[in-house]
Amino acid sequence: MASQTSRPSQATPARRAGIGRIISAGLIGTTIEWYDFFLYGSAAALVFNKLFFPSSEPLVGTLLAFLTYAIGFAARPLGGVVFGHYGDKIGRKKLLVLSLVLMGGATFAMGLLPTHAGIGVGAPVLLTLLRLIQGFALGGEWGGAVLLVSEHGDDEHRGFWASWPQAGAPGGNLLATGVLALLAAVQSDETFLAWGWRIPFLLSGVLVAIGLWIRVSVSESPVFLEAQAKAAEHADAGAAHKPPVVEVFRTNWRGVLTAVGTRLGENISYYIITAFLLVYVTTHLGLSKSAGLNAVLIGSAVHFVTIPAWGALSDRIGRRPVTLIGSVGMIGWAFAFFAMLDSKSFPAITAAVTIGLLFHGAMYGPQAAFISEMFDTKVRYSGASMGSQLASIIGGALAPIIAVALLDDYGSALPVSIYLAAAAAVTSVTVLAARETRGRSLSRSHGRAAAPVPGGRQAETGQVSAGS
Repeated sequence: MASQTSRPSQATPARRAGIGRIISAGLIGTTIEWYDFFLYGSAAALVFNKLFFPSSEPLVGTLLAFLTYAIGFAARPLGGVVFGHYGDKIGRKKLLVLSLVLMGGATFAMGLLPTHAGIGVGAPVLLTLLRLIQGFALGGEWGGAVLLVSEHGDDEHRGFWASWPQAGAPGGNLLATGVLALLAAVQSDETFLAWGWRIPFLLSGVLVAIGLWIRVSVSESPVFLEAQAKAAEHADAGAAHKPPVVEVFRTNWRGVLTAVGTRLGENISYYIITAFLLVYVTTHLGLSKSAGLNAVLIGSAVHFVTIPAWGALSDRIGRRPVTLIGSVGMIGWAFAFFAMLDSKSFPAITAAVTIGLLFHGAMYGPQAAFISEMFDTKVRYSGASMGSQLASIIGGALAPIIAVALLDDYGSALPVSIYLAAAAAVTSVTVLAARETRGRSLSRSHGRAAAPVPGGRQAETGQVSAGS
């Protein structure tokens, strides 16, 4: 029997206008936050290794810079716990505004920092502290942004709607790389190192003001408000509730592990293709930083456009098949990628980045809907955030460090290719073991199943916790 809680398959014009505003708030906010986060990654490869971690060995200075880059990831699970707890208690919107203020403030402050030449060891200490604040804020950003869109959208088109905040990642990278590429084109290396690198960090203050203006204008998730009203009724009846982060690990730890495995290959591949690439082409291949920046710029533009297309495809054929296109494709591309970079041809480097990001997009596009559909509303922010941010520590935090260390030890990209292919294989196995979630209603408890039926509606069948 069709679920009575499934939403209408056809959105009204008013509903479409409403979801358009929500998508705009999610996309613009995540673009700004990822701009801040990726700006640090690019600066770690190009600037911070010289200004904050000076060393006679270029790769050693780069490795130290990437260690502070990784520290930002270490703070993300803490941000996921704190933001997830309060996001499941008081709402998605309030926490998204706070995350944007924290991220933007930390990035703006980085643009004002004195360097190692000015205050010595205090410079990297302050840089590390601000990086921790960045990571903490971003730990709460992803879950809140994708849930706000997912819980406003209808069940049949959730993959498409929820993929737009995902496009904020390449959007932010596009913006950060574009600003750096422009400065590299109009400034000498000496000028860029002296003060030019500060401009994109200070620009964050303007972007945050725009993002806040948009985010404060949107409404709270109707699914959350409904769940909050039910929780208030249970509270009146004397029912006890555990904290969301405790509840999610007690009732759906398989969902958290599935989210981690689903994100692992995507996370590692993205930071190797975009962050480690800059180290590889400048330090190992001896090319200008503009070659790497421009290749990432072009690839990110294609990535931005195609992520929603992958999300829409997942609404038609399922989250699992689309994710597998990306993860299986990445296993092979891990080896072709560096072979094309080694040609030192800019068209080949650009093609390598662009195709790699297309495979990444197939994993990333359906991910927001896929992970959102694994958890009940009362723990969804906590579950999605924890699964996502645990993967970021294992994956994105360590990926550039491991890649730089492998390159330094072996003098070859082959070990990096093997590392990347292995990560994509983990995601492939995880997704094959998971259950399809396409079309699941976010309003209903998952204690009773949501088995997809024709037209995207669902029938009650039994337990469906991811990976169970």
